[in-house]
Amino acid sequence: MIIDSHCHLDYFGEEEVEAVIARAVAAGVGRMVTIGTSVPQAAAVKALAERFPEVWATVGVHPHRAAEGPMPTVEELVALADHPRVIGIGESGLDYFYDKAPRAVQQEGFRRHLRAARATGLPMCIHARDADADCARILAEERAGGAFPFLMHCFSSSPELAEKAVEMGGYISFSGILTFPKSAELRALAARLPEERLLVETDAPYLAPVPLRGKRCEPGYTVHTARVLAEVRGMSLEALAAVTTANFHRLFTKAA
Repeated sequence: MIIDSHCHLDYFGEEEVEAVIARAVAAGVGRMVTIGTSVPQAAAVKALAERFPEVWATVGVHPHRAAEGPMPTVEELVALADHPRVIGIGESGLDYFYDKAPRAVQQEGFRRHLRAARATGLPMCIHARDADADCARILAEERAGGAFPFLMHCFSSSPELAEKAVEMGGYISFSGILTFPKSAELRALAARLPEERLLVETDAPYLAPVPLRGKRCEPGYTVHTARVLAEVRGMSLEALAAVTTANFHRLFTKAA
């Protein structure tokens, strides 16, 4: 079994989500995590996780949406995560590519989510784009107050950030970006990271992998990214699936 550790099932229409999940299961993607991006949206991801046994959820505020309203307090994030099907915090982090929220606001939100991860013991799903130095700095500063589990999702940043994250106990998840022709450096990084820290994802409905570029991405496409990750590491797809599934359950300990 392969697990899609990060997708956005609530972005699919109500009339099609059941078929999307069925196609994922048929492709060998037996579990998927639908991700929180705002406080109002938390009810939708929880409802999906309640409705489908193959689906878990996280709750949090995406950095793009960090300035849309008051940032929830650590206590509010902890309360939001108090649900049997919620297994993680986020996604939160820093995005200096689009800069849709002031950087100071993004950073404060990132810190609050990390503290909620520490308080709950749930892993933090981190979004990082064009913000390597600040992301690494804030992770290190917050870890000084106590460790927390975390995952660098849809990783496409520098090898230095990946190595620092791994040193701090973090996990690295690869999306369809790994399969893109221009991602040779990313594949080289994926080939040398510790096996026990690797996960796979789609970030669906975005970033469809080769050979499905241009299509709307679905959780079932995780298998294409997993196949490329297996190839660059000299493993069979079956072995890679076993490794990433074991890693997922080691990180997301609440997932049954």
